[in-house]
Amino acid sequence: MKNKMKKVLNLTVAAALTLAVVSCAGDQQKKEVFIPYPNWSEGIAMTHLAKAFLDKQGYDVEIKPIEPGPIYASLSKGDADVFLDAWLPYTHAEYWERFGEQIDHIGTAFPGGTTGLVVPSYVTIDSITQMNDHVDKFNGEIIGIGSGAGIHKNTLKAIEEYDLDFKQVTSSGTAMVAALEKAVDANEWVVITGWKPHFKWARYDIKYLEDPKGIYPTDEMRILARQGFTEDFPKLAKFFKNFQFEENKLYELMDAVENADDPLQGAEQFYQNNKALVDGWWPAEE
Repeated sequence: MKNKMKKVLNLTVAAALTLAVVSCAGDQQKKEVFIPYPNWSEGIAMTHLAKAFLDKQGYDVEIKPIEPGPIYASLSKGDADVFLDAWLPYTHAEYWERFGEQIDHIGTAFPGGTTGLVVPSYVTIDSITQMNDHVDKFNGEIIGIGSGAGIHKNTLKAIEEYDLDFKQVTSSGTAMVAALEKAVDANEWVVITGWKPHFKWARYDIKYLEDPKGIYPTDEMRILARQGFTEDFPKLAKFFKNFQFEENKLYELMDAVENADDPLQGAEQFYQNNKALVDGWWPAEE
């Protein structure tokens, strides 16, 4: 009887020790991470940088471009792990209201995200209220991005609130920048939906049109994760808590990714040029 009790006790202790080892190992037990991203320049750049760095730490990082609505839905269901480019509390408010109770906020990549209508600085108006006086010069168009973006919805609201005789042209971030570049090269008028941070501010002489009705808010670019991510990946959660940019550094990253033949190659180059910054985000061994 005594030997039987001793055997049970030994098995219990062994099980407890195994559980403790697994719990302490944390990130070591689970290496696969899925990070979806929107097809926006800062989201592309930050996500590729995260992959370039975390691949070196032994993680198997899958990244994939997805519209923002499905990204929030995937996080809420636990099908995705992390999202680095959530514009909150305003631009993505609709998605947060639907899914926020099932999602965790674990960091802030950039605290001063702004959106609005953008024109070249040589355009001689300064406010959205003046746009209707120059419909022909703008061809009656606001060059926008995908309909799933919060700025698309806010621009529809701006057209209504300011009673603009304009239509929003749905395109992509790349097409929007191409339209801006073409207009600047020809010294023509163009109005686009724009945001900061974005490499176009470093590349072109442009300005926001004043927005007296406050249609376009100031947001934080927050880092979101599925519930349970922090417990499954404690080191990664600390890394993403530290994952934050000053504006000029984010432009440097975005420019490197934009100009590279392969975005991952551009992110890798940024990392090599900024090792102290990025390595400093990785938590020290405890």
